[in-house]
Amino acid sequence: MGEWANEPSVLVDNDQPVPMGGNDSTMHDRTAMVAARLKSVYRKAVLPVEKKYRYDYFFESPFLTDIEFDSKPQVMLVGQYSVGKTSFIRYLLGRDFPGQRIGPEPTTDRFTVLINGPEERTIPGNALSVHPDLPFRGLERFGVNFLSRFEGSQLPSSVLRAITLVDTPGILSGEKQRVNRGYDFTQVVSWFADRADLIILLFDAHKLDISDELKGAIDVLKGHEDKIRCILNKADQIDRQQLMRVYGALLWSLGKIMTSPEVARVYVGSFWEEPLTNLDNADLFEKEEKDLMRDLAVLPRQSAVRKINELVKRIRKVKTLAYIVGYLKSQMPAVMGKDKKQQKLINDLPNVFRVILKKYNLSAGDFPDISKFSQKLKDVKFSEFSSLSNSMIETLDKNLGQEIPKLMEELPSEKDTPETLRAKMGAVAITNPNSANVPVPTRAGKFGKGKEEEGSNPFGYSATNEDQYWALQDSAERLYDSFEALGPVGGFLSPTVARDVLVKTGLEKDQLRQIWNLSDI
Repeated sequence: MGEWANEPSVLVDNDQPVPMGGNDSTMHDRTAMVAARLKSVYRKAVLPVEKKYRYDYFFESPFLTDIEFDSKPQVMLVGQYSVGKTSFIRYLLGRDFPGQRIGPEPTTDRFTVLINGPEERTIPGNALSVHPDLPFRGLERFGVNFLSRFEGSQLPSSVLRAITLVDTPGILSGEKQRVNRGYDFTQVVSWFADRADLIILLFDAHKLDISDELKGAIDVLKGHEDKIRCILNKADQIDRQQLMRVYGALLWSLGKIMTSPEVARVYVGSFWEEPLTNLDNADLFEKEEKDLMRDLAVLPRQSAVRKINELVKRIRKVKTLAYIVGYLKSQMPAVMGKDKKQQKLINDLPNVFRVILKKYNLSAGDFPDISKFSQKLKDVKFSEFSSLSNSMIETLDKNLGQEIPKLMEELPSEKDTPETLRAKMGAVAITNPNSANVPVPTRAGKFGKGKEEEGSNPFGYSATNEDQYWALQDSAERLYDSFEALGPVGGFLSPTVARDVLVKTGLEKDQLRQIWNLSDI
């Protein structure tokens, strides 16, 4: 298999890179601007509150560093052993990577972070955790046992220039899960989940049993449902009837574990470079793979919004913690009976939460897990807590209500005029929205199709391809800038604007009326 070049590219059937074109400097500048503003908000408004009310202790989340705001989007893969996590990464990269281990047995016995670099090498976990340019310093808290099972895989890759991939150890089942890993696996997964932009849960069509360890890993992903994508892998090895039953069984199992009322999005297919074993569902698998790759491809463009979203979630939790700690402090007696009062408050924690929720008009979703929080409270003294600081709360509210909304206005939206959109995104990003995408694989040869069918021809489809051919494609590309200059809203022109343009063509009214009636929108 050919190796991808360092320039942004996509793969066609013969595995040769094809440059995507465009310039992502504008997108990078916009993301850097957002990161700089978020760092300022965090340092000035959020970090002092976290330190005062011990956010790092109660939520087991270390304080954020500057590099975490500047980091690339991260994609974490989670699943039982031999479900195809490492093969999926190899498929994305289009090549092998240092430290790669693939086999039917539990081969990946460590957390592996794949990063871009000029040379191929592996980086030990202890060195990776203190690297000044990588956002992994927070992993030191899991100790030497974990760091010895953590490594970086560096290689030159156009995919890794845009995102960072995290390969996790295969989750064990049966007797194997009783073996002590030497570190808290679910807590490490939780740490990466907090920082991931996308979490991919992989399942094998032949192994749908969800072990206790996998259930624990899914449980700690609570609160990150918007990031989760599920994959039913190796689905080409079963026939259509079996696939229907396996798909239903997987959704049923996920419904029992994931407490969200919405059905999890499950992509079905065979996510590696080998041709399909069974072509019965080839069209379905191809569409599913395209949908998943589209989710991956747009991650860099969504990075700025994701960073804002994660900080807003953190601010809301910090604010709620400040109210909880401040309230518990206010309930303590000045001199006598402190231990007795503290134990009473811990035992009555559900009612305490209800009182705080109503008193300060908070959201129940921002409160910590009661059982975990009560355990944390048993190891501290309420009398040593800090009192509620109204000025700090006001600062947090100001950032949530004013500063961050102003920052959101700097990002592209459907309300923008063509001029403001060009200023925000740059001319290249508008004329070629794919210029800032991750160059994910686009092979359809494995689906039993020829080159014409897979759309790899740079000159487009022929007229014989009735599903894909559009006779006006060349005209549409040539007139795109003129269309944008008319100020479409949400991609559409108003009837008045469209009428003026059609009148200028000089056609008769009857002809224009027929054109208008023939148009779809």
